[in-house]
Amino acid sequence: MLGWRLTHGSVELEIVETEAYLGEGADEASHAHIGPRPRNQSMFGPAGRCYIYKSYGMHLCFNVVCHENEEAGAVLIRAGRLLRGFEQASAARGRDVDLANGPGRLGQALALTPELDGSSLWDGPLTLRPSPPDSVPPTVECGPRVGISRAVDLPYRFWIADCADVSKGRPGPTHKRQRLLSEAAR
Repeated sequence: MLGWRLTHGSVELEIVETEAYLGEGADEASHAHIGPRPRNQSMFGPAGRCYIYKSYGMHLCFNVVCHENEEAGAVLIRAGRLLRGFEQASAARGRDVDLANGPGRLGQALALTPELDGSSLWDGPLTLRPSPPDSVPPTVECGPRVGISRAVDLPYRFWIADCADVSKGRPGPTHKRQRLLSEAAR
C-alpha cells in the first residue's frame, strides 16, 4: 500500500508508512490476538474495510482490513504525505507542520471519526486507491514495529526510504528494556 492514495473529504494523502498486524493467535501485538471482541470486530473482515480504534483514549488510528471474513488481519497506516487539502488538515490538526507523520496525526489530518469503523474503502466516505499507473515504485525499507510492547522485533513495519513524512518511530517499552539490558551486559 505504500504510495497508494487515501482520501477523506477534501484531504488526500499518499501512504508512506505502514505496520502489519496478523490475526488471532498469530501476533501478540495484534488487537485480534485473543479473538473477536466488540472493539476489534471490524478487523475480522471483510477485506477492504476500515478498522478504526482509539489509541491511548484519544487518538483515532486507521487500519486497512486485509483478510477475508473471520480471519483477522490489518495494516495500520502510520504516516502519509499530504497531496491535497492542506488547509483542512492544518485546521484539523491545529498546526501547519507534522500533519500526518504518525498514526494519531494522520487520523486528525483526515478528520476521522469512530463511525467510519467498518466502512468500505472502495465506496465509503474514506477511500483507498492504488498509486497512479505512471508513478515510479518507491524504494521500501522494513524493520520492527514501534510503539508496542509485544512482538516488537517482527519486521512488519514498512516505509518509503528517505521520506521526510515517515513518523519518528519510537520503540515500545519492551524493546527499550531489552536494548538497555544488552547495553548493560556489554
